[in-house]
Amino acid sequence: MKQKIILLLLLTVHYARFTAAAQDVVYDQNIHGIQFSLSGNRWAYPVIRTGSQNAMQLDFDDFDATPKDYYYTYQLCDADWNVAPVTTFDYLKGFTQDRIAKFTVSSYAKTKYIHYSVSLPQQNLLPVKSGNYILRVFANGDTAQTIFTRRFLIVDPRITVTAQVQQPFDNGRHNTYQKVQFSIDVSRLQISNPQQQLKVVVLQNFRWDNAIKNIQPAFMRGNIYEYNGERDVAFQAGKEYRWIDLQSFRYQSEHVAEIDVAQTPFDVQAKTDKSRMNEDYLPYQDYNGFFNIAASEQIDAQTQGDYARVHFYYQTQDGKPYGDKDVYIVGQMNNYTYDNNKMQFDQEKGLYEATLFLKQGYYNYLFVTKDKNNIAAMPDFTYTEGNSWLTENNYTVLVYYQSFTARAPELVACTAINSKT
Repeated sequence: MKQKIILLLLLTVHYARFTAAAQDVVYDQNIHGIQFSLSGNRWAYPVIRTGSQNAMQLDFDDFDATPKDYYYTYQLCDADWNVAPVTTFDYLKGFTQDRIAKFTVSSYAKTKYIHYSVSLPQQNLLPVKSGNYILRVFANGDTAQTIFTRRFLIVDPRITVTAQVQQPFDNGRHNTYQKVQFSIDVSRLQISNPQQQLKVVVLQNFRWDNAIKNIQPAFMRGNIYEYNGERDVAFQAGKEYRWIDLQSFRYQSEHVAEIDVAQTPFDVQAKTDKSRMNEDYLPYQDYNGFFNIAASEQIDAQTQGDYARVHFYYQTQDGKPYGDKDVYIVGQMNNYTYDNNKMQFDQEKGLYEATLFLKQGYYNYLFVTKDKNNIAAMPDFTYTEGNSWLTENNYTVLVYYQSFTARAPELVACTAINSKT
């Protein structure tokens, strides 16, 4: 009996870790430079259609100099990123895991690492259902040795979504928010209870930290569901993303103050960023929070690119800390996570500071605040970036459908729109 209890506890711990990782998490401190995107487009979030092969590209570096046997698998989740109560046989064709066979020892870079890469999905391990997925990378064929996870989407486009970005009528939000209005045609679905069978999620620049969920239609005209409430799908508009160019460590780009190449990894001091709360909107091209590993003086940045500790600085309008708010630096480079990206205020300098460990490349980022007493609160641009209705943002409408006989929802629409077009 005692042995059964111990076994049950071990299985419970293993299951908790396996299910709690339904998000972007790195478990191994030796893993860096993770880039997971569409094949051929490093600025694009990994969204593919059912049946696609080699449509995504995964790259990452291991600072441990010993090559390892890394494997990967896929995990189907529901619309809220909870692990779906199904077996792998329900959504995977072929094997349930596969080895990452391609690795290269870094060259030229002062920081030594082993670079791993793989094109996904492959024929011998192919997801066959649409929905939210977790890519799980683990060591030695043992999922208990997970080193990191990454989210991606597989869509089976079965319905039509018509959407546009509008300026809110609400005077309090007229110049600072962007409202997404859309309608969906569900004529190809068998729906008897929309509240149970349909879930709609809207993303801004493929961020999950400020996603708007649990949206209900304002009107239902036969098979056309209209979502056009004034406050239902309204996002803070923010401003164009800040950027830092780290493609060269020999030359200082516009937002780099100093580079110390005598250290390994290199040490980069970024120029101080200031609050844009009361600044007018300035249009310029950004990449809506994405990043790209690139090196101007190397042939292959993935295997030859170097690393640096990059020190970021943020200054409030009065040089004093926000009393009831914490400041975070966020972007796709850290998946808009908040656990390890809080900035610390230096009283002598009058600045918030944070250090990120980054590979050579080009990065977009923003500063946001969160209530100190409510880490679950939505991030706020008001004090750090300011908000302008004119800002260029991408929005994505995701529609999930679950029949009464299915155990997991399907992703039946993934429609992207831009605030400028």
